[in-house]
Amino acid sequence: MQINRRHLILAGMASTLAWPARAAAGEALIAVATNFISVAERLKPDFEAGTGHSLTLSSGSTGQLYGQISNGAPYDALLAADQARPALLQNSGLGHGQISYARGLLALWRPESPLNEASLRGDFAHLAIANPALAPYGLAARQALEALGLWESLQGRLVLGQNVGQAFALVASGNAELGLVAQSYAQAGGESWPVPEALYAPILQDAVLLGDNPAAAAFLDYLRSPAAQAVIKAAGYGAL
Repeated sequence: MQINRRHLILAGMASTLAWPARAAAGEALIAVATNFISVAERLKPDFEAGTGHSLTLSSGSTGQLYGQISNGAPYDALLAADQARPALLQNSGLGHGQISYARGLLALWRPESPLNEASLRGDFAHLAIANPALAPYGLAARQALEALGLWESLQGRLVLGQNVGQAFALVASGNAELGLVAQSYAQAGGESWPVPEALYAPILQDAVLLGDNPAAAAFLDYLRSPAAQAVIKAAGYGAL
């Protein structure tokens, strides 16, 4: 009997990872970058009501999700926080239909007290950012700090989260006084300073299909609709 390589990969991962069940007809399993999961959850009911499809959302850093997909995780689409990983999946034959669905914005954030650029040069013990090697918002944070001439001098005060959600949590919990996070997180409350977009490369967030699931394809189409884009912009993202 011929054994499917995909099944072998998933069986080998089962002891350490609990993947959601494989999507059936009319259902789709969507991998979502951490910074966008709350928006995706907000969009999900409207999409399901309008199409009859059903979505299961699973979140993580873009780097983590890319690694999972490369190792056979049974997602039907990836909503990444960058363009690079969807392009890699498409170029390797694992993905197709790449689109941009959001443009991320970076902000300096803390729960209280006004902020500006000078705050990054002030007296604080820790600045939280997402890991630049894993998360696009972490890379943008590094680019902004380098542009301001602060990357090297702040090395001893940086604390890294695996994703931008963890960076936000480090500040919210008091383990860091400041954080460079997604503007969508900063809108939740507290004080923030929008980091000038000239200080970092555009954070264009792309989605890619990972198979021929009709529900996943419909969801990617929906993300570009005026109704979905209005919700995305209101959540703290820039115009495409």
